Amino acid sequence: MFLSVIIPCYNEEESIHIFYEEVLKILKKLEKSAEFELIFIDDGSDDSTLDKVKELRYKDSRVRYTSFSRNFGKEAAIFAGLKKANGDFVAVMDVDLQDPPKLLLSMYAELSKKDTPFDCVATRRVNRKGESRLRSFFARKFYSLINKISKTEIVDGARDYRLMSRKMVNAILSLKEYSRFSKGIFSWVGFKTKWIEYENVERAAGKTSWSFWGLFWYAVEGIIGFSTAPLAVSSVLGFILCAASFVFIIFIIIKTLIFGDRAVGYPSLMCTIMFIGGVQLLCTGILGQYLSKTYLEVKKRPIYIIKEETQP
Repeated sequence: MFLSVIIPCYNEEESIHIFYEEVLKILKKLEKSAEFELIFIDDGSDDSTLDKVKELRYKDSRVRYTSFSRNFGKEAAIFAGLKKANGDFVAVMDVDLQDPPKLLLSMYAELSKKDTPFDCVATRRVNRKGESRLRSFFARKFYSLINKISKTEIVDGARDYRLMSRKMVNAILSLKEYSRFSKGIFSWVGFKTKWIEYENVERAAGKTSWSFWGLFWYAVEGIIGFSTAPLAVSSVLGFILCAASFVFIIFIIIKTLIFGDRAVGYPSLMCTIMFIGGVQLLCTGILGQYLSKTYLEVKKRPIYIIKEETQP
């Protein structure tokens, strides 16, 4: 059997060698049953990440790399890695060692069984130890929200760290969409998945490139990509406001006929105008988000551009 390990990297010069040494210890235990390759995807790093990977390539031919012309994002890096992978089984994991390499042993053991019902072994964190309370709170709310408004189930605490069969990888590669949300795609393609739980692990070195707002917009990508509920909310709000305005018009007419017309109610009028204007802008913004994604898909730009890579 042949195992491919995809490692997306962005400004991870401090983690490359540490990761390589740790994952090699684990993969050597599989040498009797499987060959392997390590595919580093340099997502347009502006530090010496690529140089560190080239050093590994020089001493180990099992190391391969692909370097982007600029930063296209982790989703593009995962997709590129899946396209480059040759393995019967393909793993995706982070280079910062927050995805424990030792779990690869049990993941491979499960998928390599002849009678296994699974095409994927995935991981999820059972806690968020080490993260800020604000970030953990919004992460939990995101999973709760998206599972209520989307038909695609996304497991709370799910990581991109997983081992997949070639059949599942080919299914994922068949989805060519530009705006990608891998956690949703992994779930959407189906296939039976076994989940492995583990305690959260701190980074081995370096600093995360994910900011709070970066994660927020990533969550928005997931909601827009796997749910049309926000569009329905816009329609419902519009209907409610139309009904309320109709009732208010009848009320004003009756009040005027009974009590006459008085120049009062300026504060309530301004509040009403501002409320309705805010709702209109909100609905327009929601429509704009979906329209922008359609615009990006229609242009059919490549998901990533390769600057250099290892030659076959």
